[in-house]
Amino acid sequence: MKNAATDAGVNQALLKALIAILGAKGFLQNSDDCEKYVRGARYGEGRALAVLRPDSHEQVEQVVRLCAQFAQAIVLQGANTGLVAASTPDDSGRLMVLSLERLKKHLQIDPVNRSVEVDAGYSLQELNDALLEHGLFFPIDLGANPSIGGMIAANTGGARLIKYGDVRHNLLGLRAVLMHPAGDTVDAMKALRKNNTGPDLKQIFVGSSGAYGIITRAVLQVHRLPQQSATALIVPRDQAAVLTLLQHFEQHCGDFLSAFEGISGAAFASVIKHIPGIANPFAPEALPDYCVLLELSSSADPVSSGLQLEDFLTRQLEVLFGDVIDNAIVGRGKDLWRIRHAISEALRHEGKMIAFDISMPRSALVAFREQALAILAQDYPYLKAADFGHWADGGCHFNLIWPHDAKLTYDVALVQKLRTQIYDLVVHEFQGSFSAEHGVGPYNLAFYHRYVPRAAQNLAGQMQALLDPQNLLGLTRFAFSEEPN
Repeated sequence: MKNAATDAGVNQALLKALIAILGAKGFLQNSDDCEKYVRGARYGEGRALAVLRPDSHEQVEQVVRLCAQFAQAIVLQGANTGLVAASTPDDSGRLMVLSLERLKKHLQIDPVNRSVEVDAGYSLQELNDALLEHGLFFPIDLGANPSIGGMIAANTGGARLIKYGDVRHNLLGLRAVLMHPAGDTVDAMKALRKNNTGPDLKQIFVGSSGAYGIITRAVLQVHRLPQQSATALIVPRDQAAVLTLLQHFEQHCGDFLSAFEGISGAAFASVIKHIPGIANPFAPEALPDYCVLLELSSSADPVSSGLQLEDFLTRQLEVLFGDVIDNAIVGRGKDLWRIRHAISEALRHEGKMIAFDISMPRSALVAFREQALAILAQDYPYLKAADFGHWADGGCHFNLIWPHDAKLTYDVALVQKLRTQIYDLVVHEFQGSFSAEHGVGPYNLAFYHRYVPRAAQNLAGQMQALLDPQNLLGLTRFAFSEEPN
């Protein structure tokens, strides 16, 4: 990788001032040191003029003032686990990466209020490790280990959204540094669940891909750890039965329902084939065409409540056998969740993955899947569907594989055509979203301009122009644009 900081035209005064603020650990120029910051988890790879690693809110303010003064563009980065290239620089060599990985000095837990103040650089795992001794956790269940700031900027959801909500629902407050006025701070750090003293400004930054400001600290609502849980892997009679099953458990199990995940047979088979230590749990029977991973959980003491969730789950399943479900495995929760979390890793071994992170009303999922698979069979028979997703919240990871041994070589233009077909189906036919969890970012920007109504784009763009008039924060531009489709 070329070290862009040595290119002609770089303002040496800016570099010297940044080094003076950040020190040797906080300012990286060497190409080897910068390597991990310029490659995304799945998409995005470029060059960095430099990598800036502040370790305090005050340093972030100073860096922002300097970058605004010199009109230096930056791209924000947390743990760099995002999947839409929002946290990696482009190939111009003109962007600096502002990494918040060192911003992790403050973590204060209020067990009575069930809240935590936490710096943006802490990872989800580090936060939950600290909460564990208080019997609490932050229940955004993900396959990756993102930073807190990144989770807010992307508004992550996860497998247990149906019970706990996404980040937006669990955000009580935050602190963010603005690009304009440069270095000013929005401080909305009150740990309040009720606060109607004007517009809820913290929500401006949620799901914005870092385009509106730099989140440095947050106040999060946390939850009691479950005292018991019960898990089942269920084979529905057919696709329509999946929604019947969901409605039954919502009606009869209420708030105990914490996860309801669909897994296609192709995705399941890939896990068994490529992930060591995982076998067909239904053996000697064959893998089903589709199954549902269902979880009930409760933070109540089972002795005091008198409720044994696994027995309760078993009784509910017995009612449904024959009419709604054909088979089920109860228990072995860790083993069954391991299968679910291993899907993305397993699919990468099958070929080039074409990932769709989509959502729609739950009632539309069966019809969508039927029509999408029909499109594949007719126009793309060499592709393999290996979908899974969060049926309880209408989310679907409609992942497709272009196999390594396919007769047709991977074709970027053909993939773009396919994406447009699937997204048109999702957005126009089923009133869904082309990005359920992953956000916009450069990877999804053309689809944002294709599907988001013009008035909404213009409003988002006006807000961006107000907060970042020089277009210095990242690569996501919300204002309406005649992007090629």
